[in-house]
Amino acid sequence: MSSGGGSLRQRAGQSSKKAPSTAPSAASTKDDSSNGFLVEPKYATGPASEWDYMLALGVITTLAFITRFWGISHPNEVVFDEVHFGKFASYYLQRTYFFDVHPPFGKLLFALMGWFVGYDGHFLFDNIGDSYIDNKVPYVAFRAMPALLGSLTVPTVFLIMWESGYTLPACIVSAGLVLFDNAHIGQTRLILLDATLVFAMSVSVLCYVRFYKLRYSPFSRKWWKWLLLTGVALSCVISTKYVGTFTFFSIGCCVAIDLWGLLDINRRQGALDLPTFGKHFAARLFGLIVVPFFFYLFWFQVHFSILSRSGPGDDFMTPEFQETLSDNIMTMTSNTIDYYDTIAIRHKETKSYLHSHFDRYPLRYDDGRVSSQGQQVTGYPFNDTNNHWQVIPQRLFSENDLLGHHVRNGDLVKLRHVVTDSYLLSHDVASPYYPTNQEFTTVVLEEADGPRFNDTLFEIRIEQGKERQEWKTMSGQFKLIHYPTKVAMWTHTKPLPEWAFKQAEINGNKNVGQSSNVWYVDEIPSLPADSDRLKKEPRKVKSIPFLKKYFELQRAMFYHNNALTSSHPYSSHPIQWPFLLRGVSFWTQNDTRRQIYFLGNPIGWWLTSSLLAVFAGIIGADQLSLRRGVDALDGRTRSRLYNSTGFFFLTWAAHYLPFYLMGRQLFLHHYLPAHLASSMVTGALLEFVFNLDPEGVEEVAQASLEKSSKKKGTQQRSTITAKERYGTQSMLPLWAAAGVILLVVIGGWYFFLPLTYGKPGLDVAGVNARKWMGYDLHFAK
Repeated sequence: MSSGGGSLRQRAGQSSKKAPSTAPSAASTKDDSSNGFLVEPKYATGPASEWDYMLALGVITTLAFITRFWGISHPNEVVFDEVHFGKFASYYLQRTYFFDVHPPFGKLLFALMGWFVGYDGHFLFDNIGDSYIDNKVPYVAFRAMPALLGSLTVPTVFLIMWESGYTLPACIVSAGLVLFDNAHIGQTRLILLDATLVFAMSVSVLCYVRFYKLRYSPFSRKWWKWLLLTGVALSCVISTKYVGTFTFFSIGCCVAIDLWGLLDINRRQGALDLPTFGKHFAARLFGLIVVPFFFYLFWFQVHFSILSRSGPGDDFMTPEFQETLSDNIMTMTSNTIDYYDTIAIRHKETKSYLHSHFDRYPLRYDDGRVSSQGQQVTGYPFNDTNNHWQVIPQRLFSENDLLGHHVRNGDLVKLRHVVTDSYLLSHDVASPYYPTNQEFTTVVLEEADGPRFNDTLFEIRIEQGKERQEWKTMSGQFKLIHYPTKVAMWTHTKPLPEWAFKQAEINGNKNVGQSSNVWYVDEIPSLPADSDRLKKEPRKVKSIPFLKKYFELQRAMFYHNNALTSSHPYSSHPIQWPFLLRGVSFWTQNDTRRQIYFLGNPIGWWLTSSLLAVFAGIIGADQLSLRRGVDALDGRTRSRLYNSTGFFFLTWAAHYLPFYLMGRQLFLHHYLPAHLASSMVTGALLEFVFNLDPEGVEEVAQASLEKSSKKKGTQQRSTITAKERYGTQSMLPLWAAAGVILLVVIGGWYFFLPLTYGKPGLDVAGVNARKWMGYDLHFAK
C-alpha cells in the first residue's frame, strides 16, 4: 500500500497540493461504469517487453504437466469414482443406454479418448480394486484426458492474472497455489469429471477478461471472438456438471453491471442511444445465453445418437422413451392385459411387489394410533404367489362374454387377492408410518360387493397414456388411483416392524403427481404358455422428437440428483472445506501400506482462506472510513481492489456459498472451483499489500496518453501493464513475499505427496505425522 501522509485524504473540501493535470489522471480514468468487475481501463501505451512473463508461463506449464502426469499409471486398479465414469465411457463405446445425473460432455471426452486408442468398452469398472492390467484396459489413456486438462488449468490461471494486469509475482503465486495443490493434482490424475469442470471454468473467466478489455472496441472482430469464446467455454462448464451455473452467475453479474454502466446517460465516453444499447444487450444475450444453450443441447443430441441400444438406464425412462432403444426387454416382452387376468404388480423405484397375506395390522401402532385391524397389504421384494392379483371389472361381463376384454387407460377396476380371496381397499384410516396417508387393506367379497363397493374401486392411470390406451405388462407403467378418495398407491424403502415381517409399507399418497407413485405389471402368471398374446412380431425401433427426449431426461436427472441425500462415510459439509478439515479415501493397498487420500495442500488452503477474510475486512474498513470522510485509498487502487479482486472474490462466493442450500451428498471436490478463485484473490491481495504511490501511476498514465496520442492521433483506452504501473520502483519486497509463500506451499505439497500419488507407502509414524486435522487416514495403527 502507499505510504506517507499524502495517502490519507479528507473528502470534505480539502484539495490536493499538486495542481490538477490538464489530461485525465489515472485515478480518474474509470470505466463506463465505476462498478466494472475486472481490470479498470487505462490509456494505451507502447507494448513493454514481457519476456519474463512468457518465461514464467513456460516454466509453470512444464511443472504442471510433470506434477499431473508423473506416475499416472499407478495404481493399475480401479480407484474411487472411476467405477462410475470409466463405466460410462465403456457404455458409450458399446452404445448401451445408461443414466447419470451429470450432463454428457465430460463423459463423452473419456469415450473419445477410448475410441482414439481402439478400446471396445468390454470392461465395466464394476468394483474398486479391479485390475486394469488383467482386464486389458487402456486406463492410462483415460487418465491422460483429465491430466491434460488439469495441466492446462495452471497456465490458464497465470494468464487470467496476467491479462488482468497483475505483476509477475502475483501471477506466479496464484498459479503456484493451484500448481502445488494436492487436491487439484489428485483429482486430475484419475478418470473423474472435475478436471474438465475446473478447466472450463477457468477458461470462461480468461475469455471474459479478454472480452472485457476490448469494451472500447465494440463489435470488432476480436470483440466478437472473445465474446463467443466465453459463451462456448461456459457451455462446456454447464455441460460437464450443473454446478457450472455458478460460473454463469459469476460472469452474469459482471455483464449486468457492464450493461448498467452502458445505460448511464452521464458515462464519460458519451451516452449511448437506445438502439446502440439494444445491440450491446442483444450481442451479449446471443453470445452468453443462446450460444451456450445450443452447444449444451448439441451434447445431448450426441448422447442420444450414440446410445441407441437398451441398457441399465432404461428403468429411469418412460416406456415411450424405451421404445426408441433397440433390444429393449420391456417392449419385447410387453403383453396386453385382459380382465380376469392374474397379474403381479411391481413398484418402479423400489422393485417391491404388491403383496398381501392373512396377518392383520395390530390394534395400536408404536405411536399409540389405532389401525383398522384389517388384512395387511405390504410390499415384498421377491416373487411369490401372495403377489398375485386378479383384475376384476367394475361391472361384471356376462358369463358367455368373460374373455378378450382389454383393460384400458382410465378404467375402474377391482383387484382380488388370489390366495386370500379378498379385495384391495383403501379408506380414511391413517397408514402405519404416515398419519396423513391412507391405509391399504383388503375385504371379503360380501363387503366388496356390498357396503364397501366404492372403496374397492381403483382407476388405472397410465403414465403419459392416450385415452383408452391398452394396458400392457412392463411398458404400461401406471398409477393406481383410489376412485373415491383420489389417493395414489405408494410405497417407500423404510421397512415395517416385526409384526409385518419387515416388509414395505403400502399406503395412499395424497400427492398424486409424485413420480414415486408409478407401478408396472411384471408378469401375467395366469397366461397359458401357448397363448396368442405371447406371440411377438418383429418390432421396429420408434422415434420421438429430440426435445421430448431431452426434457424427459432433464426431469429425471434433476429428480435423482436432488434425491442423493443418503449418507456417505467420506461426505463433508461446506463449512469444513475452506479449512480442509476432511478428505476422502480414494484407494488403499494393504500389502504395501499405500493409499490415495484426496486432500488439498493444507498450507495453501489455509492461506487462501485467511486472505479471503482479509479481503472482506479491507472492504469493510474502507467503507467505514469513507462513511467517516477519510479516503484511505487512492482512486485507482480502490477501483482495482473492488473491480478486479472483487470479481475473483465474487467468483469464489458464487462457487461456494450455494452449497449451503443443498441437501444432497457433498464432498471436498465440490470446493475445487472455489479454491481456484481464492488462489487468484490471494495473488491480487499480495500485490495490493505492496501497492504503488498513486502519483507515480498518474505520471505513467499521462506519459502513456501522450505517447499514444502522438502515435495514433487519438486517445484510446487500453490496459497499462504491471511493469508500466510500477516503473522503476523496486519489487524486491513483493518478490520476497512471493518466494516465502511458494516455499512453504511447496513444502506442504511435498509432505503430503505420498497420499496424493499413492506411493511410497508410509509407516505408522509417517501416517500419524500427516493427520494434521485428525484426517481419517488408513494404516495409522
